[in-house]
This record gives sequence, structure tokens and C-alpha cells, in this order.
Amino acid sequence: MLKRNQFGKDFKWGVTISAFQNEGWANADGKGASIWDTFTNNTSNINNGDEIGNAANFYKQYEQDILLAKQIGLDVFRFSISWSRILPNGTGSINNEGIDYYNRIIDCCLSHQLTPYITLYHWDLPQALEDQGGWTNRQIVHWFLDYTQICIQHFGDRVKHWVVMNEPMTFTGLGYFTGYHAPQKKGILNFLKAAHHAVLCMAQGGRLIRNTIANAQIGVALSCSHVKPVDRKSKNVRAAKRMEALLNRFFIEPLLGMGYPIDVMPALKLINLIFKKGDDQLMSFDFDFIGLQYYFRVVARHSIYPPILFADEVPPVKRNVKLNTMNLDVYPKGLKKVLKFYTAYKKIKSFIISESGVCYPDYLVNGHVYDARRLKYHQMILKQIKKSRKQGIPVNGYFIWTLVDNFEWKEGFEPRFGIVHVDFKSQQRTIKLSGEWFRKFLHS
Repeated sequence: MLKRNQFGKDFKWGVTISAFQNEGWANADGKGASIWDTFTNNTSNINNGDEIGNAANFYKQYEQDILLAKQIGLDVFRFSISWSRILPNGTGSINNEGIDYYNRIIDCCLSHQLTPYITLYHWDLPQALEDQGGWTNRQIVHWFLDYTQICIQHFGDRVKHWVVMNEPMTFTGLGYFTGYHAPQKKGILNFLKAAHHAVLCMAQGGRLIRNTIANAQIGVALSCSHVKPVDRKSKNVRAAKRMEALLNRFFIEPLLGMGYPIDVMPALKLINLIFKKGDDQLMSFDFDFIGLQYYFRVVARHSIYPPILFADEVPPVKRNVKLNTMNLDVYPKGLKKVLKFYTAYKKIKSFIISESGVCYPDYLVNGHVYDARRLKYHQMILKQIKKSRKQGIPVNGYFIWTLVDNFEWKEGFEPRFGIVHVDFKSQQRTIKLSGEWFRKFLHS
């Protein structure tokens, strides 16, 4: 039986949300357009033709949601800043109404004894910067540092925990390689430029925070997956190693000063075409913690496409495994395997599971949402964390994805990850069975 005290008194219990997915009110109070505003304006880009509208209405209902987090018993509230709400054009004039809004969120967290964790970048790049090349333009390093400095100046007196960037592999891979996400760019060169510039921004952003805010705790949040080959054939084993390099090694190794994983992906030497003198030093930083975001397992096989990777995933729907709403492989045991993988990097001081969750259909019946499968997922994830801590792996926090149901990017409103149900027409909140379990567990 799981008990809170089994994780230690200093273990951090939190929840994560993101600005674009939760806030809504895209044009309110001086906010500029982001690439995701542009993307979702064309509803044909979104599953079921969903219109984002005011998303989960966090812009107006932030006090209610923060209070819910407190009532459930959490002690960390991780949220992201909308860059274009602070700087409508990405650079230049500051939108003071945006500054005031995030100050109110921070103050609300502190008034409820919730520690605010700020994520500086969670995918919603200002459209004005994308018009100049976005993440493929090296100038973005300067744009990002200017934006970071503004956030430090206005929020750093009360916020000591900073996540510089969220899932760089996801927004560079899906946004600049496959074109599945905003801003719908494609091609290996676009991806390599965007990825390298993201590495530079994470490292230099971390340095800027450390040099400015005393006693700051600084990290990044990296997506990760347990990767295994479809069988023991050598070509599939090698394919899995390449997939693992892309999904689990590509960003952590340069940030640790190890360079990119060209040992199993020699074609990544193409990234040298993007390097400038001194980048080797600029792209590493000694983070206080690494956030790992775990959702699914990947079974890899050899493939002639995509080039350079020469590997793809065996679709979960063809593997007779448990699936979530997004047809992803639900495999909580993979978290322990991923943690063991990352523990090999001796420079990592501490881990936080900065996101994990699962989406299933939910139904509100007589004022209750019985989401037993989501509850079981979180319980199994916590068991993997408990086992990992017993083995000496420094996992020091678990942040639930997510508090309330929200807008799941291209997938729209159908995938529900929240431990609190949202009726998107009325914006009424109802704590689900999973949320009630966490409330009992965290107050025990």
C-alpha cells in the first residue's frame, strides 16, 4: 500500500500545466499571437476540428485552479509563461498587463503555500519571431535571453525554481522535422538548427538565472521513453540504439558537456555545419535537477525512413498492448528503466518526474468521474519511483500531468489527462476519482 511518508519529507508533490493549453484568452490584455495561435486558427489542423476558444479558462479561473491544487494536497505548482503575453512581438516593448497577470499567479501560489515553478518555454513561440525563422534562426538565442532577463527581473524576487525549457525534442522534432505540430516546418536541416539553438538557449538561460538569482534551483524538462527493439535481430537492435539516442540522449548529453550522440548516429555530424566557435562551451550547464517526462514505451525496428535515423516505431495498435486515447503504449514499468538509464550520467545531481500522466475518456455522471484506469496508472508510476529511490536513484519529486483537462495541442479536447474534470462549455470543475485519491494520499 502506498503512503506519502514512504517517499520522505522532502519529496516534492506537484502538478504541471502549460500556458497555451490552459490559459485561453489569446488576444486579451495586449497578448500577441504565438505559433500555436496561428496553427489552431485553422481548425483543419486540429483533430475533430476542435476550436480552442478559451481552452481551460485558466486566464480567468487561475485562483480556483490553484486552490484546487492546494486542496488536493500538492506543494508545487508548475506553470509556463506565455512569451507573447510578456512580449507581444517577441522582442521590444513589454506588455505590463502580462507581467501583472503572472505576478498575480505567483502571489496566489505563495498565498496558498504552493511553491511556484516557472517554465520559461513550453512551445508557444511568438509568431513575430517565427516570421523571422523562429528556432532555425540563431538570433533566437539573443531573443530568448532577453525574454529570460525580463522574467527574472519581474518574477525572480519570489520564484526560486526555474525550468528553462519543456521537451525540446517534441517541439523541434514535431515542429521543425515532421511538420506535425506548429510551425509545420520539415526537413533534417531545420530540425538540427532548431535543436542546436534550443540547446544553446537552455544552457545560456540557465547561466543567466544562476548569475542573477541567489539560491535559484534550475532545471530542464526532457521527454523520455523506454526504448526496446522489436526482436534481437542485429539490425533492429541497432535501430533501437539509434532511436534511444534520439529520444533519450540527444539533449541531455550536450547539456552535460558530452556533445551530440554521433557514436550511434554518425550522420549527426551534419550539425557541425551549424556550430560556431565556442559553442562547445556555451551548450553545457550544471543544472540543479533534470526533469524527466515519461508517458509511453517505444518498440523500434529498422526502417529506411526516416533517413539518418533509419528506424521507426512498431505502432502500439499492432502490438496488442494497453493503449491510451492517443493510441500510445501505456507502460508504467518503463519509468524505472528510464531512470536507471539516466543514472549512468554521473553529472546529474537530482531527478524530478516533471510530468507523467495518461489520457482516457472520462464521463461525468451524477457529479462524479470514475477514472479508475488513470488512478491505477499514477499508482503504478509511484511504485516505480518508490522502487527507484530504494535503489538509490535520486528522484526527488513527482509532478502530475495535469491538474485539469485542457487542450492537447493538435489532438484537441478529446485526450483528457487531468485529475480534475472540465466541462469545456461551462468551465465547471469536478475532482475525479484520481484527484480524490491523491487528496487522501497526500493528506495522510
